[in-house]
Amino acid sequence: MAEDKGNKPPSSHPVRLRTRRPCPVCKQPSTQKYHPFCSARCADVDLHRWLGGQYAVPAVDAPDFDEAAPGSGDGQGRSGDED
Repeated sequence: MAEDKGNKPPSSHPVRLRTRRPCPVCKQPSTQKYHPFCSARCADVDLHRWLGGQYAVPAVDAPDFDEAAPGSGDGQGRSGDED
């Protein structure tokens, strides 16, 4: 039988599908087990921040349409007698 030259012995390190990034909490190198965090502690800190509302997007109230449209309702709209 012919030997396959393209086959490599299995490596002891897994193939990385994601680029290694620093932990968003403490900036240490992240680990694959807790990706994107470096440890279970940092993952828990981040979860606590989410549950505590620290990552909430500030809401902006929609403008009130009665106050936002100064020309509305003053009779300058379309009328049915124009041809």
